[in-house]
Amino acid sequence: MKSILSFVLALFSLSVFSQSGMTITDSILSNGVYRSYVLYVPANYTGVGSVPLILNLHGYTSNAVQQQLYSNFMPIADTAGFLMVYPQGTKDTYGNPFWNAGIVSASMVNDTLFLNQLIDSLKMSYNIDLSRVYMTGLSNGGFMSHYMACFCNRKITAIASVAGTFFTFWPNCNPGRVVPMMHIHGTADPTVPYYGNSTMTGADTTVKRWILKNTCNPSPSYSAVPNTNISDGSTAEHFKYFKTGNPKSIVEFFKINNGAHTWPGSPYIIGTTNQDINASAEIWRFFRQFSLTEFTTGIFDTKNDFNGSIAVYPNPLWDVFFVASDNIIKTIEITDACGKIVLHEKFENGKKRLSLNMQELDRGMYILRVNGTFVHKIIKQ
Repeated sequence: MKSILSFVLALFSLSVFSQSGMTITDSILSNGVYRSYVLYVPANYTGVGSVPLILNLHGYTSNAVQQQLYSNFMPIADTAGFLMVYPQGTKDTYGNPFWNAGIVSASMVNDTLFLNQLIDSLKMSYNIDLSRVYMTGLSNGGFMSHYMACFCNRKITAIASVAGTFFTFWPNCNPGRVVPMMHIHGTADPTVPYYGNSTMTGADTTVKRWILKNTCNPSPSYSAVPNTNISDGSTAEHFKYFKTGNPKSIVEFFKINNGAHTWPGSPYIIGTTNQDINASAEIWRFFRQFSLTEFTTGIFDTKNDFNGSIAVYPNPLWDVFFVASDNIIKTIEITDACGKIVLHEKFENGKKRLSLNMQELDRGMYILRVNGTFVHKIIKQ
């Protein structure tokens, strides 16, 4: 991605993209750190109807602005009417922007928390359809997309990764539901090798894992993509995998023969870049098929169906917080932003007031459930 860094910066002021929407740079506070992002709002957004949201993650050493230009989703967003957000990663020990796709302890950089909080924050300002939130990314951003799909997918309907696979040191991928996945990879990728290495899985292995996780038929629908650009030095093949009885392809794979570590269809040529497909257009074609309601029982949100009044304090909290009610509390459950249960207690005789210790938990957002009905967000500082 260093070649992208210098190339895109040199052309940034000369960008000739046709876009009619608005680009906004902003930040949110996540885990005690202000995290920035770039948001593209198409001109036809009115706020009257809910719209999809796509999170588009940059690669290692790159940044949000470069990813916006390089992937060039803006004309598609202008036509289709979805919001596109480009989050910014933090810097590693070498000073390079990166995504913590299980690389270091979440207590150091909790990107799963940041990305979930970013969705929540944007929902407060824009009319976003929470059943149609998608994630894509290049290279390290693709790794992060796979990581979220495996371990933190409660708010992510589907993912698409360009030149990013699995790290071999990840624990077993456990999505808990079907997660539609598109993967795009060049066979001549020198950065994330097509056939993998000791630290990264290969493209074929990555696709096979998702075929297995999503219980798809391993025999694909195959087509050779027409070689419409004979001067790009590459060709493309398209594989679709279906679940029995489902007309939608749940897993798709574009194999770019002789393709480099690049985004197909990008106007910025920084290596062998296939022009027979437009990755951004294909990703949106894939995403728009799916709603989260097809794969889960409900969208995660704050609600209160509790029979009686209840107080949760202090919030934000440091180590201990209290729950008080005028009705009997029989069960308490706390989950992290990804839905993992971190505390569960039952009270045989019931209680109306109790204290809970969160000293051992990392800073961040958690979800409290009382008697399985009252749902409330709590913040550990």
